[in-house]
Amino acid sequence: MNFQHTEDRRMLADTLNRFVSEQYGFAKRDEIARSESGFSRELWVRFAELGVVGALFDEADGGFGGRGFDIAVVFESLGRGLVVEPFLGALVVGHALTQAGSDAQKALITGLIEGHAVAALAHDEPGSHYELAKVTTRVVRSANGWVLTGKKAVVQQGAEADFFLVSARTSGAADAEDGISLFVVPRETEGVALRGFGKIDGGRAAELCLNEVCLPDTALLGERDAGYTTLEHSIGAGVLALCAEALGAMEVAKEHTLEYLRTRKQFGVAIGSFQALQHRMADLLLEIEQARSAVINAAAAFDASRVERERALSAAKYTIGRVGTQVAEESIQLHGGIGMTWELPLAHYAKRLVMIDHQLGDEDHHLERYITLNRS
Repeated sequence: MNFQHTEDRRMLADTLNRFVSEQYGFAKRDEIARSESGFSRELWVRFAELGVVGALFDEADGGFGGRGFDIAVVFESLGRGLVVEPFLGALVVGHALTQAGSDAQKALITGLIEGHAVAALAHDEPGSHYELAKVTTRVVRSANGWVLTGKKAVVQQGAEADFFLVSARTSGAADAEDGISLFVVPRETEGVALRGFGKIDGGRAAELCLNEVCLPDTALLGERDAGYTTLEHSIGAGVLALCAEALGAMEVAKEHTLEYLRTRKQFGVAIGSFQALQHRMADLLLEIEQARSAVINAAAAFDASRVERERALSAAKYTIGRVGTQVAEESIQLHGGIGMTWELPLAHYAKRLVMIDHQLGDEDHHLERYITLNRS
């Protein structure tokens, strides 16, 4: 199998890396991440103009990519810059629209590709603990459509989203795969309440309350009770994206640590000359390459059968969770006390690596899921 990127992907990566380096420096990123909105609408449009969002979708949906390696290339570059713009929401919600959306719903993808709209996935609930099928938000039929009632937690960029993809239960037990339905909910819909908050690794999220939200029949995405398959595949794209993002962040943390070991001196010599530190750094480099292999394997399996795809994604997320935490801890320890200071970018990369482990399933969750899939 050929794992070399195509010329188009290499050009996209070079363009995106250059843009992030020149226009998204750490000071600018920190200002954006701590702003009231948690990201920059202006930069979101500029990223879209570069074709970055379009690379996440195939030609049939108005993009020019959409394959596993396209997703990996884009998010690895975003990870290098700790970019906080709403790419993950656009990817996950957009892929759900491509799989199950009506023509009118698929038209929403154009706004995402052009950077004129922001989408957010509203699936996680208090107490769900990463279980994809655990949905307690209820929806019932009404004379004119549907009525949603429930709460969603940690909706990424939720306070600024133009529309949400909401999972709700139309039948079955609270943890059953059957009986989950998906709905496209515009932000301005009556009964939608949001409470935004800042995240420890930068950017913002929100709690979403659905207070007897009335929706028309056209809000249903796909078939009633059959949303789990769409949800699984779309969140799988998000898992691949997070793994690639973590890989980009690891690379920067590695580069910063190597530079520090070359320049920081004790007893008149660079600390990088101490054998004990060399061994620790060598172990770290090997672990990062293991993580890279896991991401490549997940990207290659993204269009494979369901079990093969999900197994590769869980293996990658488990590896990223383990290695990302190790990179964060070792990089800070090799820097010493300065590694924890707010002014040093490394501390922010370490926070992001740790928090990626807790998005869309942590290390323990995906290890258990991988074992279960191996028995299938």
